[in-house]
Amino acid sequence: MTDQLLLSVDQGGSGSRAVLLDSHGRVRGYGYRSLGRLYPQPGWVEQEPLAVAASVREAIGEALARAKTSPRQILACGITSQRDTVFAWDGETGVPIGNAITWQDLRTVPLVAETEGWPHAGERRARLGQFPGPYCSAMHMAWRMRHDDAFRAAAESGRLRVTLSAGWLVQALGRQREHALDYSLMQGMTVFDPRRRQLWEEWIAYLNLPRAALPAPRPTLHHFGDLHLTGADGERAEVPVLALIADQQAALFGYDCRRPGQAAATHGTASFINAAVGAQPPPQGVCKTYFAWELGGVPGYTLEADLTVTGAAVRWMQQMGFFHKPAELGPLAASVPDAAGVVFVPAFTGLGVPTEDRSARGTMFGMTLDTSPAHIARAFLDSLGFQMRDILDTMQQEAGVNVYELRVGGGLSASDVACQTQADLLGIPLIRAADTETSARAAGLLAGLAAGVWKSSDDLPDLLAGGATTFEPRGTPSERAERLGRWRRAVERARHWE
Repeated sequence: MTDQLLLSVDQGGSGSRAVLLDSHGRVRGYGYRSLGRLYPQPGWVEQEPLAVAASVREAIGEALARAKTSPRQILACGITSQRDTVFAWDGETGVPIGNAITWQDLRTVPLVAETEGWPHAGERRARLGQFPGPYCSAMHMAWRMRHDDAFRAAAESGRLRVTLSAGWLVQALGRQREHALDYSLMQGMTVFDPRRRQLWEEWIAYLNLPRAALPAPRPTLHHFGDLHLTGADGERAEVPVLALIADQQAALFGYDCRRPGQAAATHGTASFINAAVGAQPPPQGVCKTYFAWELGGVPGYTLEADLTVTGAAVRWMQQMGFFHKPAELGPLAASVPDAAGVVFVPAFTGLGVPTEDRSARGTMFGMTLDTSPAHIARAFLDSLGFQMRDILDTMQQEAGVNVYELRVGGGLSASDVACQTQADLLGIPLIRAADTETSARAAGLLAGLAAGVWKSSDDLPDLLAGGATTFEPRGTPSERAERLGRWRRAVERARHWE
């Protein structure tokens, strides 16, 4: 691969990244473009498809400029993208049909309630690997079939094509070889059974989804199409897209967590914990079960659970005047030795695993007249560690996954006090790699595997070789258990509020 590079595209809800990697996994070029969202009505959140495509095109251009190279030097491309945000277009003209409904949109809440009356409703979690809530793609498509005349007309005429943003980018910035997505993104459309590796036809029929418009499910490494790229000097190239993968599963792969028991946490607007569980999926529990990737014909399954608010709670504290910028949270929390007995349950939108109580609401216990914003900030960081401990315990109970260390990334992981607090409460080391673009890294590494740059995942570059910080747990098991018990008492009092 002399002088040739791998292009990684990471298309998310708030922005699009492009990274150029060399054969050692080193970043040679980087580009980023932020993305806005549209709010046409209260509770509705959309994205404009052409703006998403333009953001990726510009990010790629910036990465090429920083690397001082041309698109002809790119050997292959891998794309990772957000899940549950469905893009639609006319298969004959390539023109988008309306805006994409994002995972933050709540217009489908009545539809979710309606599905409770379906005779097979009890099978949804096991067949889809997750409970299909209002955020999910299947509900968005069902809503559009009822309320979006252009969407429904295109479906009835056979011209409609639907996909997630990774598939839309191949269509909008180049040419699809076929209308397809990898298994992980197909599951991200909440129409795919990860255990059987096939679409759940009864669910699709029940919701009256446009079956012919759906992508075909394919392995992670596959020739999905080609991007048509133009450099600053006008040089053009067709770059094959040889890998697709969903964002959270990409993050886990990019953290080098590919063997059972390896796990990672990514802190963003919400926080996600993903753990590799091997080639066989465990029985379905409250954690999401994902078909994450397939390499050499061998599947890799993961468990996933999320903390419903992280960055959103930080913004709330900022609005309350605790600090001016999110980066000030860590220093504020570090200004006191502990939370002084305060327990903060940040259930602003309910609680996830293991309680799954969406009626819970945010509460604070143990406050006195001496409680300060610093104590509340410290209690919030404690709450993340407590929630993560509950999630890891649930994963161990449901799948026998014993996580011995946790790799961490995302905005809040930049805070040393946040990472140390999590290590203390989890009782295991936290490792923060110097390279934080793990989702994009995964897309590039997978494209390199498909292109033959590396023979197997065992040959891939080591993430930690680029530098890392390890946070060892402090405190005794009895102290940890006492604090966890206090947290769980507070959670019980916050539940069933509505």
